[in-house]
Amino acid sequence: MWRSIASNALTLFIVLLVMAAGLLAWGREAYRGPGPLTEAICFRVERGASLSSVSRALEAQGAVSDARIFRIGADYSDKAQLLKFGSYLIPPGASMVDVLNSLTVGGQSTCGREVNFRIGVNSADVVLRELDAASNRYVEVAKFDPAVEAKPQAYVDVIEESDLRFRVTLAEGVTSWQVVEALKRADFLTGEIAAVPPEGSLAPDSYEVDKGSDRGALLARMAAAQQQILAALWASRADGLPYASPEEALIMASIVEKETGVAEERRQVASVFVNRLERGMRLQTDPTVIYGITMGQGVLGRGIRQSELRRATPYNTYVIDGLPPTPIANPGRLSIEAALNPDTTDYIFFVADGTGGHAFAVTLQEHNANVARWREIERQRGQEGQTGVQGE
Repeated sequence: MWRSIASNALTLFIVLLVMAAGLLAWGREAYRGPGPLTEAICFRVERGASLSSVSRALEAQGAVSDARIFRIGADYSDKAQLLKFGSYLIPPGASMVDVLNSLTVGGQSTCGREVNFRIGVNSADVVLRELDAASNRYVEVAKFDPAVEAKPQAYVDVIEESDLRFRVTLAEGVTSWQVVEALKRADFLTGEIAAVPPEGSLAPDSYEVDKGSDRGALLARMAAAQQQILAALWASRADGLPYASPEEALIMASIVEKETGVAEERRQVASVFVNRLERGMRLQTDPTVIYGITMGQGVLGRGIRQSELRRATPYNTYVIDGLPPTPIANPGRLSIEAALNPDTTDYIFFVADGTGGHAFAVTLQEHNANVARWREIERQRGQEGQTGVQGE
């Protein structure tokens, strides 16, 4: 009888062992295998949230199939205490391993809301946008110009959210004065700005910042980035350029930046000015004249008068020889590259062609024909007498 009991007990033990092994294999497959999500979601981890509450929320939102298995996996991998506050994008089919990694070792939030303070040549605006998880694209929620508009309610409602992300974006061609004036209106930054940075010294780019960041420290980041870009590109410059220093190359880059918004023709524009410098010709470029009028403090907002083209200022390249004394804006990387590696051409003239680009010419006769076409376009548009002509 005892032999029968022992045999039955052993059989039961083996059955239980097989069941446990099967259960363990099932749990491992559920933990490591593809998850139940059919489309991406943006999942928010609240500050101080426990693993238990997070796992239940993940199960409720369909990101994991079993909250208990998720908790066991987190405990087993020693990540139960590593949950990071924020909002995270969980893609379709993400395994529990992937989800746990996103919430513990993923670093900064990967979805949710973002404030982008965009500083442009003509205006600055604040854009509140939110990531649409399904399309993985940002959707604009609110936009306003803090200089002239009140904060919309959608912005007021979320500005205190602790996982709201912030960035400041500088457009190519903005002046240092424009940057400083705009940053003064950024309500998520702090600190006074001691002085306007030297023209051309700030790198146009998009900068992630924390709420409460110091304005002066942000300007220092922008300046350090521009110094790094200029140093690297100066080291790889073409031979025989008519620049005595990196600073002169930066001046040229700023002129190229203001002359064209077409990336593909920046090197051609740079070649025109390099050719003129090498031949001892004046640059005769309108953006320098405009800078001599405004000194970078806003836009001119009208055409240049003939009297202004004749007026002697340090920036009037119709009057002075060579380069102006400083940059006339903050040029982007592509314009610095163009100034330091211009195309090899014989062009010494260009004029707007009505499409946003320019028509280039080697001879004055070709240039005059291009100018005549541009003046006709101006006449048809009712803009007679506006700028757009170089070397006229």
